[in-house]
Parts: sequence; structure tokens; C-alpha cells
Amino acid sequence: MTAFTNPELEVSPKTAWTPNMVEERLVDAAQVLACLPQSRVRAVYSQWPCLVPSSDDLSGQTPCPNAPAAPPPAAIDRMEQAFGWFNWLEADDIKITWARATRVRWKPICWRLGIARATAHRRYRYALSVIAWRLSGRQVPTKRVRQFVIERTHGAQR
Repeated sequence: MTAFTNPELEVSPKTAWTPNMVEERLVDAAQVLACLPQSRVRAVYSQWPCLVPSSDDLSGQTPCPNAPAAPPPAAIDRMEQAFGWFNWLEADDIKITWARATRVRWKPICWRLGIARATAHRRYRYALSVIAWRLSGRQVPTKRVRQFVIERTHGAQR
């Protein structure tokens, strides 16, 4: 799937969100963020005039690669909406979830957090399940183990 192609996943209590849908939206948010232009602070500037190169100066040079197209405003809105979902997670779960959305491999994630790969995967699945529960309009049970939440949300998508 290419970036910005799934606008039909709108957040509403009528939609039964699954962890796969949440993961797709987070990956899309990471792609949108990567396409946004870098912000630059102009703290230092030059008094020299900007020199425009002539065609003689440019002869024999290769053209600059084209910058990626700017994402549409709807994609940026969905990205910002997805960033709000991280408020429902714990700090380490946010790190794992965002790293996986940006396609970081499991080994660097585990090294960074000092946990086993199975633990990282379990926490990632729980984070996606929590977001799916909240988006579906349900309250996450606090007196249940994490596996209960994972099984209920993954059971709903089968």
C-alpha cells in the first residue's frame, strides 16, 4: 500500500477498530511525517546577495533529485489524530509502537529498552489493542491482565 491511500478509516464509535487497522494508520502517520518538509530556523543569515547561477555555470551538472510530494491536508490531519492516540499508552509502549511504525527492526528496539524480543512484541500487541479498544468506544479494563485485552481485540478481527 502506498502512503495516504486509506482515508476511509475514520475514527467513530460505530467503527469496530482492530489492531491491524491501528497499525496501518500509525505506519501511514510515520510516512506522512517523513514527507513533511524539515523545519529550519533562520538564526544566522548572510548580508551577501543571493547569487543566481547562469546556464553556463550549470552546464555539465546533474539535476537535483525531486523532493517528495507534500502530503495532502487530510493525511496530515489523520497523522495528528494518530499522534493523539499515544496519550493512552505508557512511555515504553509509545517507544515500541512508534519504532515499529517507522519500520525499525526488533533487535535495536530490544537493545534500546533492555527487554527480550518476546516481551517487546507482547507489549506492542497490547499497545495496538489498547488503542483499538479506545477507538471502538470501550474502556480498557484495569483489573485484567494484558493478555485479556490482546485476546479480545485479536479475537474480534478473526
